[in-house]
Amino acid sequence: MAQNGQDGESERAKSKRVGSLRSLFPFLAPYRGYVILAGFALTLTATVSLLLPIAARRVVDGFGDGAVHLLDRYFLAAIGIAAVFALGTGLRYYVVTRLGERVVADIREAVFSRMIGMSPAYFENLMTGEVISRITTDTTLILSVIGSSVSWFLRNTLMFLGGLAMMFFTSVKLTVMVLAIVPIVIVPILALGRRLRALSRQNQDWIAKSSGNASEALQAAQTVQAYSHEAASRSQFAEVTEASYRSAKTRITVRALLTIIIIFVVFSGILGVLWIGARDVRADVMTAGELVQFLIYAGIMAGSVAALSEIWGELQRAAGATERLVELLDAEDAVTDPETPRALPAPVTGSIAFDNVDFHYPSRPADAALNGVSFTVSPGEQIALVGPSGAGKSTVLQLLLRFYDPSSGEIRLDGVPLREMERATFRRALALVPQDPVIFADTARENIRFGRPEASDAEVEAAARAAAADGFISALPDGYDSYVGERGVMLSGGQKQRIAIARAILRDAPVLLLDEATSALDAESERAVQQAVSALSEGRTTIIVAHRLATVKQADRILVFDGGRIVAEGTHDSLVAEGGLYARLARLQFTDGLAAE
Repeated sequence: MAQNGQDGESERAKSKRVGSLRSLFPFLAPYRGYVILAGFALTLTATVSLLLPIAARRVVDGFGDGAVHLLDRYFLAAIGIAAVFALGTGLRYYVVTRLGERVVADIREAVFSRMIGMSPAYFENLMTGEVISRITTDTTLILSVIGSSVSWFLRNTLMFLGGLAMMFFTSVKLTVMVLAIVPIVIVPILALGRRLRALSRQNQDWIAKSSGNASEALQAAQTVQAYSHEAASRSQFAEVTEASYRSAKTRITVRALLTIIIIFVVFSGILGVLWIGARDVRADVMTAGELVQFLIYAGIMAGSVAALSEIWGELQRAAGATERLVELLDAEDAVTDPETPRALPAPVTGSIAFDNVDFHYPSRPADAALNGVSFTVSPGEQIALVGPSGAGKSTVLQLLLRFYDPSSGEIRLDGVPLREMERATFRRALALVPQDPVIFADTARENIRFGRPEASDAEVEAAARAAAADGFISALPDGYDSYVGERGVMLSGGQKQRIAIARAILRDAPVLLLDEATSALDAESERAVQQAVSALSEGRTTIIVAHRLATVKQADRILVFDGGRIVAEGTHDSLVAEGGLYARLARLQFTDGLAAE
């Protein structure tokens, strides 16, 4: 991980410009009309702003000429200009802000859509909390840029260029003197701007780490408290948060220094120009009105430069955020669908074949989770995978669902290699009950309906009855419409497991995968669920992963795993009689060994 961090830092160092913001163009393209309208409003307000100094000059010179009726006209014209400026500014705000909200919503949807389809291998080295931080914090930065910073950047650029042109028109000599100040302003912007961008990206990384750390700890709050780990967790979070603060403090210091330098140089230059201009007025080289006009344009240009330096920092922060989001959008998945996928034969019979499969988890490349595993499952057959923890049993299910691809070998469903089909296609033929049931922050009914979203209420309730879940669900305050809390915190472990089983029953898939599906059930519920599973598995291919051998005694065939290999195969009776690993496990679990049969 340290190496990855160094690689990430070096990668960031290569990009010193806000050019990464170009990655936002595809998200802006569908809303060209809004962009054009915003550009029109932007140009209108900038143009109107540049007309005001001319009016000011005429008012000042008009005092000297004594033409009172001209003053009235100029003031009325100024009110009209102010009205146009107000309308243009309001239109620009509405269009740009709405555009920003729409684009950021699209980005969030795109990133989530990409991440929710990534295989588990991708998340082995990336905390989900960091992904969430990017979707929330980084997109908020982009919203700030699209909703205000880019608009202000373009407006101040127009004001700078327009003000400069009008300064030349008013006084070439004074304009040349002002331009002599520009290099002094540009140098710190370029020098400190690069440093500011790197610090901004670093600050965002620390914020993401802080978010990931908090998410992980809060999701495991009960475990943290049970082990009296609150102080250590607080210390760990404080350490990451303080590092984020220190990074932000450095960024703020650099930005403040940049602001100080620019403002001092700009306003010192303006005062110098004012001094020389005042001498020219005394010498009748220019009128007082022309000097006022020039000073207003110089002020506009100086204000634009100061604003651009501020906005540049925001653009650099947003560039870092954009890079981080683009990393997610462009992330390469180790598991992909083929360009021309094959169809799964219909109807699906549930024939499964593992052909000399080797597999190493990406985070543990030196350890073989499966080593030369080969077996077949006939349609409608019920097989059990048993063995000690870490033997490779659950890995078989992970590969069958194609969360990972084997390092070598092939897995087939109804004779078609999994790699040659779309994952969504063949996964519809599978129903999984995981060891750790996932319960969503929704009602009990919708948690079961997750298995088949189009199912009717009656079908949901029938599945619950089959999973021995109807009793406790009906006893909830609102029955099936009761909210079960985040991750099902209002339910016991056994209740969560039964809802997960009901979900799989409702899916009504040809292949049923049970990964320690009854591990959290009491004896009475386990018997009821086993009866339900027995009825459900009729005519379906069923693979059961279990440590408790009592749950697999009736399986058609038992595969015994050890060290990623199949070391024995047979029925419960034959394996006990054979001796070896299975017989030893049976003796450990059954009080009187063989007599337990």
